[in-house]
Amino acid sequence: MKIFAISDLHLCLSGAKPMDIFGASWENYLDEIKKDWNNRVSDDDYVLMAGDMSWALKLEEATSDLEYLNSLKGHKIIIRGNHDYWWKSISSLRKQLPNTIYPLQNDAIKIGNYIIAGTRGWVVPEKNKPFTEEDQKLYSREVLRLELSLEFAKKLRTNNEKIIAMLHFPPFNSALEDSEFTKLFEKYAVNKVVYGHLHGKACRANLNVNKNDIEYFLTSCDKLNNKLVQIF
Repeated sequence: MKIFAISDLHLCLSGAKPMDIFGASWENYLDEIKKDWNNRVSDDDYVLMAGDMSWALKLEEATSDLEYLNSLKGHKIIIRGNHDYWWKSISSLRKQLPNTIYPLQNDAIKIGNYIIAGTRGWVVPEKNKPFTEEDQKLYSREVLRLELSLEFAKKLRTNNEKIIAMLHFPPFNSALEDSEFTKLFEKYAVNKVVYGHLHGKACRANLNVNKNDIEYFLTSCDKLNNKLVQIF
C-alpha cells in the first residue's frame, strides 16, 4: 500500500468557474492529474487531499466534481479547505459521499500501518503582517481541533503506526517558525504533514521541508505540476 497526496484541485466540472482563467498552468490540468494518478495509484493505495476540492456551494452542486474524484484509482481521504463551501455536516457527508472518498474532520482514521489525522487549520502569525482578532479566534479554535484529531490518532496508535497529519493551511509562516500547530505535531510524534492552500505564480514556498525531524509536504496541484507526491 502506497500513500500519495495532492490538494487544491478547485474542481468545477459544471463549467461555472473554469480554472484556466488563472493562467496556462491550469489548461488541461485535470487531464494531466488523471493521467499521472491512474498510472501510479493502485486500487489498494490512498491519496490524501488537503482541501479545496470543489468550487461548489452546495453538496448537490459538487456531484460532477465528486464523481471525477471517485473515478480515479484508489481511496481518497479528504479534509475541508477554505473554499469548500459545499462541505456541511460531517455525518451527512460520510453517508452521501462515494465509498472511495472518506472525509476527515477533527478526527483520525487508521489504514494499515498508518494513521491519518486532520483539520482545516488557519493562517499562522507572520511578522510585519496584520493578524486580526478574528484571525486569532480562528487560529486558536483550529489549534484545539488539531489536538482533538491528534488525541484521536493517539488512541488508534496501538502498534507504533506512522502518523500523517493533514491541514489545508500551512502550519508555519514564511520563515518556517514554530507555531501552535508545529508544537502539537512534535508533542504527538507525528511523522509527516501534508498541507495546501499556497499556489499561483507568486508562490515561492518550499515543496518539502524537514523541521524538527518532521517532514512537511506542500501539495497544491499547480505547484506539483499536476502530479501526485508520494508520502510513503
